[in-house]
Amino acid sequence: MTMSGKTAILGKIRGSLGADRDDETRRRTVAERIASPPVGIIPARGQLPLEDRIALFRAMAEKYNATTDRIDTLDRLPAAVGEFLRAHNLPAVLRMGADPRLAEAPWSSENTLEIRHGASDGLDLVGISHAFGGIAETGTLALLSGADNPVTISFLPEQHIVVVAADAIGGDLETVFARLRAANGKATMPRTLNFITGPSRSADIEQKLLLGAHGPKALHIIVVG
Repeated sequence: MTMSGKTAILGKIRGSLGADRDDETRRRTVAERIASPPVGIIPARGQLPLEDRIALFRAMAEKYNATTDRIDTLDRLPAAVGEFLRAHNLPAVLRMGADPRLAEAPWSSENTLEIRHGASDGLDLVGISHAFGGIAETGTLALLSGADNPVTISFLPEQHIVVVAADAIGGDLETVFARLRAANGKATMPRTLNFITGPSRSADIEQKLLLGAHGPKALHIIVVG
């Protein structure tokens, strides 16, 4: 029987550690760690009351070239999106997935908007997604892939609008992972979990910052609640 490269490498590592693959103690240790994952050190800036977390989240997001807005309820979302599009001289055409939370918004109230559903084909100028959560420390959004929020909408349109619930903004990365495990279970993850901080950027060429290098050149975040 031919041994695969991966098996050979892991076998050498196991041998160098003097570990037995049938060692019940090691198996138990791994199972206990998975059952009770350790929590990293959380800096003080990540341990803030909700309103302070939201303020920090918006400040950090704007530091990294995103724009932000805040509305009370989803009823206000279509108007907020329409205002953003008009302010930036963008067409009133929006690509959206099947997210049930976005579907709750009364889009018909903004009668100039044209909503296109499904994954982006790369020809959309503006896309809208719903974030699973936010990280106040860094102004980062956490987006889960799937039919509700196709990952193509996060990367292909030039303008990306992301909606996030105020109470889904945690202080730190560990909080987002804990919420994800609580929501989906430890053995169930989306195909991808994308962390987005500001619009796409690169400074590879002559160290000049270029927005939109590998994705949207503009990110607009709407905090709801």
